[in-house]
Amino acid sequence: MTDTTAVTGTELHPVAALPVVLGALQDPVRLEMVRRLSNAGTAVRCGALYDVINKSTATHHFKILREAGVIERLVIDGQTCQRLRTEALDEALPGLLASVVEAANRAQGD
Repeated sequence: MTDTTAVTGTELHPVAALPVVLGALQDPVRLEMVRRLSNAGTAVRCGALYDVINKSTATHHFKILREAGVIERLVIDGQTCQRLRTEALDEALPGLLASVVEAANRAQGD
């Protein structure tokens, strides 16, 4: 059985206005994190979302994405994970996430 809980003290930010979301997605590291989350289709352990940065830098990038309402942090079986807020993003900014991820996948050759 999988035990999933939200991280204590972490509020779920509303999806921000378009310029804020685009600002969060403009960074190549954050865009790659979102691309990986989208392609996984589920929550992903934090360490699987980045390769070339250290943990403290990744934490900074996760914070920016969380504050823009793009991701949420969960604890699953004791592991800290991130999950893309696909439904909330599609409701607030229809089609944006799919377009951005599709373009990022094309750029990566996926």
